[in-house]
Amino acid sequence: MKKKIQNRWLQDILFMIVGTVIIALAVKCVFEPLDMVTGGFSGLAILIKEMTSHLVKGGIPLGVTSFVLNVPIFIWAFVKKGKEFAGKSFVAMILLSFWLAVIPAWDLSQQDLLIGCLFGGGLMGFGVGLVLRAHCTTGGTDMLAALLHIRLKQYSLIQIMQVIDALIVIAGLYLFGLKIALYAIFAIFVMMKVSDITVEGLNTSRAVYIMSDKSDEIAQALMSGLDRGVTGLNAKGMYTHKERCMLLCVVSKKQMVYLKETAMAIDPKAFLIISDAREVWGEGFQSFADKM
Repeated sequence: MKKKIQNRWLQDILFMIVGTVIIALAVKCVFEPLDMVTGGFSGLAILIKEMTSHLVKGGIPLGVTSFVLNVPIFIWAFVKKGKEFAGKSFVAMILLSFWLAVIPAWDLSQQDLLIGCLFGGGLMGFGVGLVLRAHCTTGGTDMLAALLHIRLKQYSLIQIMQVIDALIVIAGLYLFGLKIALYAIFAIFVMMKVSDITVEGLNTSRAVYIMSDKSDEIAQALMSGLDRGVTGLNAKGMYTHKERCMLLCVVSKKQMVYLKETAMAIDPKAFLIISDAREVWGEGFQSFADKM
């Protein structure tokens, strides 16, 4: 167990280092050269650099702004949430500020907005996903939203984050124009999708509910053909008042074709409900012991 904990810490540190490097590359080498504000403190740092360019040569560096903005947020988090909440995230924030300060300002997009939003959004999403897999954040608007949520319980955490990021994007629209702002919104969408895939993986599962008069035959066929467990649930049709067994089976996406073809071959009148199962823990899927 001690070795597993040490390996987990080493893995988290590796994810934090690589993730913050990738985030810094996206901000410094894609979004900044394009003046593309994608929300978050990184987007706010780009705005501040532009607004201070006439006061300081080249504007205030992104790493300095990111660090200065995050310090009071982490002090607030430490007071309100405790050291466990703020500890790893503070290290990730220091790493991100460091990379933003030392990475040269290469223009990886070559001033192409489409390449910028796709490549930059993909880089940012992958980096954020790695940091989240290390069970921390880089601070910024997500942590600010979590702290504001303590006082604003009537709003969800996502709603608060959306409002903060929307205000930053609107400010970018005012400074850099509508065209870049629209590309920035597209980049945010790409970033969200890539970060979800990075955190959850491509092997998302499906939860399938099957209503049939031949539930026993279908269950046996699925258990033998897919090597998956099937659970029978007592169900009652409120129109017919007829009681029957409803099957629940969780399978991978690759197994969905076999499941549907098998169920419909046995009972063409079967009623199937298929939904995404974002996380599945247990035998045949993710093992909690392996995550420790």
